[in-house]
Amino acid sequence: MSSLSQVNATLRVHEIYRSIQGESTWAGLPCVFVRLARCNLRCRWCDTAYAFRGGEKLTVEAILRRVEEADTHLVEITGGEPLAQAACADLARALLDAGHTVLVETSGSLPINALPTNVVKIMDLKCPDSGECARNHWANLNHLDPARDEVKFVVASRRDYEWTRGIIHDHALETRCHAILLSPVFGEVAPRDMVTWMLEDRLPARFQLQMHKFIWPPDAKGV
Repeated sequence: MSSLSQVNATLRVHEIYRSIQGESTWAGLPCVFVRLARCNLRCRWCDTAYAFRGGEKLTVEAILRRVEEADTHLVEITGGEPLAQAACADLARALLDAGHTVLVETSGSLPINALPTNVVKIMDLKCPDSGECARNHWANLNHLDPARDEVKFVVASRRDYEWTRGIIHDHALETRCHAILLSPVFGEVAPRDMVTWMLEDRLPARFQLQMHKFIWPPDAKGV
């Protein structure tokens, strides 16, 4: 049962919408997205820069009502960077209490251990070509749940791929999380090339494309 202080907590929200999950091991499933405002990073290839500022101030209770109207069990909290707002943890806990499966897509630059245990954390590790590699919060690797959490790399070049390969091996990531995900930056790395590299290296990882960018225009919002 959510506490009164939890449901009264407020967040800046850019959009809440129902679509399909376009990435991760949950790809293809109907999902409600809660996109929070603000981000502490400025990745070169970011496709949601509109979420850096603005947004509507909503209580957790109001967000829950909007999510319930969508009548979909799977919910993802995303951004921006959702952990840039402290009340993200309150929202995640309230959604769990309401019986939802909750995914949180986070950059990995802020501590993830503030989130409730049962949240599925989908955590980026920023590659060199993002321009934000130095901001990776490496202690987060110690707070991943091998049974549910996922680590994602967004790869913009062969250099990014080789860095990713080294991180996977050096940190034995396949033992730390449920899935390792590699995504090519849309329009910068040929998917076929990246698949070839992964097969050649027998990388213990899952290749993925941003499914929504092939269903709708790549710059479409609210899908």
